[in-house]
Amino acid sequence: MLVVLLLGLLFLREPHAQHWDDGFLRWLLQQSLPALPTVPLTVVEIGADIRGDADESNGDAATRGRPAAITPLEFALFLQSIMEFQPEVIAFENILKWRERDKDQEQVFLDQAMRVPKLLLAAELTETPDPDAPARDVQSFTQVKGRRGDLAEFSGVGRQPGEDMRLISTLSFVNLPDEVSSDVRVPLLFLYRGEVIPSFPLQAILLWLRVTTAEVQIELGSHIALPDGRKIPIASDGSMLIYPNAAKMAHRLSLNELLLATQQREAGNPMPPAIAGMLKNVVLARTPANPLSPPDVFAATIAAIQGNSYLRRIPKWFDAAVLFAAVASMWFARRLDSGDLILCGIAYTAAYCLIALSLIAAWQIWLPGCLPIGAVWVVILITIVLRRTHEAARTTATSVSPPIV
Repeated sequence: MLVVLLLGLLFLREPHAQHWDDGFLRWLLQQSLPALPTVPLTVVEIGADIRGDADESNGDAATRGRPAAITPLEFALFLQSIMEFQPEVIAFENILKWRERDKDQEQVFLDQAMRVPKLLLAAELTETPDPDAPARDVQSFTQVKGRRGDLAEFSGVGRQPGEDMRLISTLSFVNLPDEVSSDVRVPLLFLYRGEVIPSFPLQAILLWLRVTTAEVQIELGSHIALPDGRKIPIASDGSMLIYPNAAKMAHRLSLNELLLATQQREAGNPMPPAIAGMLKNVVLARTPANPLSPPDVFAATIAAIQGNSYLRRIPKWFDAAVLFAAVASMWFARRLDSGDLILCGIAYTAAYCLIALSLIAAWQIWLPGCLPIGAVWVVILITIVLRRTHEAARTTATSVSPPIV
């Protein structure tokens, strides 16, 4: 019993346990359908794009089989159309880097971009910056509590838009490091030259709420507190759990639908509610066909924060309570035969999964799977093994002939 208890307590401190529990969480999210509210977020898919600064030396071979890159003129047309509906924030999740042959069109985009009150552009942080490049100043949080060692750390800015675009926009970072991100986790915080800075989705929320980094209070491993009373739960690595389908809370439309809506507006015709209600929204522009586009997780993250729809893990004391209960049940397990023990384990696993599905669907609280389920099955296996060992020893003892006097 003591061995099982110690192994369980060590498992609670195992960093890989989070990744295993994330697998159980993915299964829960696939099987459940929480009720999600509509949020003031509009995702505009601008079609296809390829890397703007790609090597064009190979000519057609470099882009064979891929769609033509979106030019600055097309992005400018998007900005001109979307500004008719007066959104609060316009954010580009792709890094806007133009091809050399499109440089002469950049001024057209800049003319439209200067009309946007709050323009958010994407960039990438890097661990190996150019030693000759000057360090870039990034607005950081000043009220941060907790250990920063688990945050993804960077020392410089890698790919980023041109200087003219940076001057008229807010720059934020779309990095998704493997160690702190997945399809159910998105980093909200990075460590840049010793300072804590916001990631792309968090910066979009700050612009939308008109909040500066100095007004935000952060407790690593607990929450991010915003001035309007929102508390965003985060892990010690600065990541936030997301419901991947939370992006469905946002309105989605293509660039062609946006252009059609603009024409209808000019003609005085009624427009769909999703487009007519775009006032004060966050508009997220993305190019889904771009092979270098980030996964579609930023829309889900922004939507979850706007709707206060957070996935919350039940506290760690629950794991410890289940572990102690499993260990305490060993005396009862010894009274059951092996077949009954296995049936009890199957029934417990099924009941636990049903409870977990109910909690995540109703209250978006998720239960871990590895320790609560694994501890019970370890107890069952140990009980069966010990029983067979004792039976084998008893059989051996009775088969030994008594000594002849």
